[in-house]
Amino acid sequence: MKLQELSEILAVCRLEPQSEIPAWVNKSRFFSITKTSDELSIVCEQALVPADMKAETDWKCFRVVGTLDFSLTGILAAIANPLAQEKISIFAISTFDTDFVLIKSATWEPAKRVLHKAGFNFE
Repeated sequence: MKLQELSEILAVCRLEPQSEIPAWVNKSRFFSITKTSDELSIVCEQALVPADMKAETDWKCFRVVGTLDFSLTGILAAIANPLAQEKISIFAISTFDTDFVLIKSATWEPAKRVLHKAGFNFE
């Protein structure tokens, strides 16, 4: 399976659930917004995040190349399990077409080696 690295450095932000979606989010080339009764979570380009925002920073991201059928199972597990064995944490985002996996910049190169050994290739 092929993986493609995104060029952006990302941040995972936490806002209160009643918060409006900030306008600066729309300037990000990649973003994901999830709202629950407990929080509003935004993943976007780190450079756009205000300094006073509660955020986990320095994430890199790759996507699974291609469109994944909803009947497919185990794709995220195939990525997450070898990384977990090496104590490399992930933050996963799924969209209609594919999966995105965020990994802290500090563990990016070791993660790529682990995934390559597990049979994944980076474009």
